Amino acid sequence: MESEKLSEGRVVAFIDIGTNSVRLLLVRINPNGSYKPLTKQKESVRLGDKEFIDRILQPEAMQRAVIVCKKFVELARAYGAEEVIAVATSATRDASNKVQFLEMLKSEANLEVCPISGIEEARLIYLGVSSGLRLGDSRALLIDIGGGSTEVSVGGDKQYYFLHSFNLGAIRLTNMFLPDETGPVSMARYRLIKAHVRRKSMLVIKELSRYRINCAMGSSGTIENLARIAFVYLHKTGQENYDRLGYEDLKTIVRDLCALPLEERRKFPGINSQRADIIIAGAAIIETLMEEMGLSEIRISKRGLREGLLVDYLSKSEFSYMITQMSVRKRSIMQLGLACHFDEEHAHTVTRLALELFDSAQALGIYEFEKGERELLEYGATLHDIGKFLSYDKHQAHAYHIIRESSLPGFQPEEIEIIANLAYFHRKGTPKKKHPNLAGLEKSSVKSVRILAALLRIAEGLDRSHTGIISHVRFYISSTDTVVLEMHARKECQLELWELEKHKKFFTKIFGYNLQYKMIIEQGAVPFSTLEEEPELEST
Repeated sequence: MESEKLSEGRVVAFIDIGTNSVRLLLVRINPNGSYKPLTKQKESVRLGDKEFIDRILQPEAMQRAVIVCKKFVELARAYGAEEVIAVATSATRDASNKVQFLEMLKSEANLEVCPISGIEEARLIYLGVSSGLRLGDSRALLIDIGGGSTEVSVGGDKQYYFLHSFNLGAIRLTNMFLPDETGPVSMARYRLIKAHVRRKSMLVIKELSRYRINCAMGSSGTIENLARIAFVYLHKTGQENYDRLGYEDLKTIVRDLCALPLEERRKFPGINSQRADIIIAGAAIIETLMEEMGLSEIRISKRGLREGLLVDYLSKSEFSYMITQMSVRKRSIMQLGLACHFDEEHAHTVTRLALELFDSAQALGIYEFEKGERELLEYGATLHDIGKFLSYDKHQAHAYHIIRESSLPGFQPEEIEIIANLAYFHRKGTPKKKHPNLAGLEKSSVKSVRILAALLRIAEGLDRSHTGIISHVRFYISSTDTVVLEMHARKECQLELWELEKHKKFFTKIFGYNLQYKMIIEQGAVPFSTLEEEPELEST
């Protein structure tokens, strides 16, 4: 797609035609660069069924895929989609009759499809998975096991360093080693599959050993399902947040799955019954890779190629700076703020002031902050007012719920809770452990909310008029029990000073220092110590 302006917003559909499943991601991209997923759909079609022996897509399989693609196109059009971007992967690119299949998709489903290479598939998967990771300077190994191929990549927040695609997939290896297998799978047969995987991947594994890898991530239905089985079958939990797969767990699962005939395998705790016939071959791929690379566990990502298509699309639009210049976490925060039509200028002003207060307090040593608190204050300040998107009344409560219920890629659940509570307590109220919002948080997290909320209240009050009148702030110590807040302003700002008065007592309670302040206006300085009996205004 050529670079273009999304001046009026648009709905775009992304379709991934895989060897096992067809996936749809439907997104509304707003004029400000934020986007909202409208729906995600996935249908198993087994396009690669019985293909990999003679490289011919079977008529029944092609027809199943065409029917699902037609349904997805109709759904996209019903949402008003202006563009439908569709790619096809291993089963299609390897098929000798792929032209026939592509023509069927065009004529029967009204869908233009681009078959992509294995390297391009690996690149798009990297974009999709890494868009939800906070990697920083770390490097991650990404593994995606599909029906016909397995893609691996090594990358960080901003770029990839290695891409590769193997002709190793759950359906491909099932067709090769377990054709029409309905009984138990012997461990000898399973070891044969692993030996094949080892031979095919040996040179690439040697290449991967050159990279310093900090973590391993797995994506795709096969890896997700194996992780779910581990949680349900071994750890006896029904929770859906299965976020990792351990090597020892995997070995136990494989042994027990192989011992069962297919029909019994379909009933195995946690298994997706539609994957029961191919899960053993898929497990052989990931177990072999984990063995050869010495991985004790892999973390699970529910992102993949279709999310990569979205990231790739945005990177070629006028909003590419969000992809190329922002971290995953900053992008998550800005996307949510923009989606809620926040007052961006006010948010930036409050954030700037809050961070100046934090840095000044830290430099003076009036409080020993924990690692990461500055960043959480930044994001809480950015989103503190997004509740006005719903209503001004109780907007702090609306902001709290919006943040908690939003998907914020790159953040841990406890961090999201802290950010949400900073928005909730940015106006008033005492963040006590017994407060319903804080009842489930760690003691350290409650402490972070209390400390950071005290700074955020002052910062927000210093832009009460939403005019950015305060240009700079800093603390300095005037006596053993008193801190002075020095404020540089472009002109008189009585409204902001009234607001500041409201938060002095809370500051003293949290930090243990009395708070006084001094205003510097242009070239002159006007000292203030207290403001007595000023009329009280409603704070925001």
